[in-house]
Amino acid sequence: MSALKDKLKADLTVSLKAKDELRLRTIRMALAAINVEEVAGKEARQLSDDEVVKVLTKEAKKRREAAEAFGNAGRTEQAQAELDEQAVLEEYLPAQLSDDELGKLVDEAIAETGASGPQAMGQVMKAVNPKVAGRAEGGRVAAIVRARLSA
Repeated sequence: MSALKDKLKADLTVSLKAKDELRLRTIRMALAAINVEEVAGKEARQLSDDEVVKVLTKEAKKRREAAEAFGNAGRTEQAQAELDEQAVLEEYLPAQLSDDELGKLVDEAIAETGASGPQAMGQVMKAVNPKVAGRAEGGRVAAIVRARLSA
């Protein structure tokens, strides 16, 4: 079993004993998403820490998008609840890259691939994604790659 999943289970117990409803519900949701991912496909398997990070990243993104939707609909309480859950999930994710760090990685990937022009975006994304896995959202990476290639 992955160390991250073990940590989530341990934190679930702590949250239960502390009666911390927000953490409890968020960690339960995260563990449920991990379990769904483990049984998806032809046969059940144990997820690695990297795969658990991907699941948690996806869940955090869902919370951010839901908060935005609730905010746009004028439902501030629900939006805040989603943001609170996202904050709990982000405690288990690796630190996000700054724009400067991300730009540097994109520049290195462009140099490695020898890419030029917007049509080479796929090449650069393929080279940079493994380097930023879990530390930057795909849309953010794509925007920087697009800007660098069109400049």
